[in-house]
Amino acid sequence: MSPQARASAPETLRGGGPLPAPAPPLRVLLADDHGMIREGLRMILEAHGIEVVGEAADGAAAVRNAAALRPDVVLMDLRMPGTDGVSATREIVGARTAEVLALTSFDEDELVFAAIRAGAAGFLLKTTAAEELVEAVRRVAGGDGVLDPRVTRRALAALADVRPPGYDPDPVPGIAELTAREREILASLREGLSNARIAARLGISVPTVKTHVSSVLVKLGAESRAHAAALARDVPLG
Repeated sequence: MSPQARASAPETLRGGGPLPAPAPPLRVLLADDHGMIREGLRMILEAHGIEVVGEAADGAAAVRNAAALRPDVVLMDLRMPGTDGVSATREIVGARTAEVLALTSFDEDELVFAAIRAGAAGFLLKTTAAEELVEAVRRVAGGDGVLDPRVTRRALAALADVRPPGYDPDPVPGIAELTAREREILASLREGLSNARIAARLGISVPTVKTHVSSVLVKLGAESRAHAAALARDVPLG
């Protein structure tokens, strides 16, 4: 075969079949009212092969742009002028336009659970390292939840009640309907484990984990994995 023919021939596997087409890059929309933050996020994501398809400086623009561009993930600031990040998250998730990963600062703990109830797949601090941010975007795009442990501790502490001895929390609606396997799945969600780690722990496949997660969300009436974990934070699952 001539060099020209070899150059034009499709690449093949060693067994003779064609190589699979490369996966398309993840597509992300940035929503933050500070241009410098959007620019920094764009540089980090694009340096790791993630495509930034658009930006928004407020929640209303985030909703419009998400509907028009259909990204895989929206990186959502929670405090923005006009329509805030929580309201925008509720609209985007409700329309099944994209997954939402909320970004927060230490002084925004009161918004964290509001964002989770609105359907955010998780949240990170804006001080998160670049590699952790990229990994979080990929996990959320793949159907996992992401909870920054530093924010989780602060938010839970802020929401914690002083309970008398022997206090038994009200049962979460739907908990009694969970199967034994679904309770194991929920316990793993509460630990913040990815689908792959849950599958390895329980000795089942990732698609089976996804099926169980979907069932847990439906039975609990939860908008996301993070919401389910928050609902079950006081529930004994063993």
